[in-house]
Amino acid sequence: MKFKYLKNVVTLELNREACIGCGLCKMVCPHRVFQLENRKAIITDKEKCMECGACASNCPVDAIKVDSGVGCAAAMINKILGSKGGCC
Repeated sequence: MKFKYLKNVVTLELNREACIGCGLCKMVCPHRVFQLENRKAIITDKEKCMECGACASNCPVDAIKVDSGVGCAAAMINKILGSKGGCC
């Protein structure tokens, strides 16, 4: 499946200088937003990010920032949990 969310609204940021190339972001990302290139993480397609926060939570050097719980991810999770709110 090729999920994409609203264009240019994802809060995901990666500081490649701080990245140590551990690959945890790549392992935990459900939408394969990250890859390793030259021993550093890169964002392959920012628009695939559902802002779940798994990457930032698992980054040992805080090289990744994302406002988890906002946008489409929150809407989808709330819908699954039975919230009456809308879903993207």
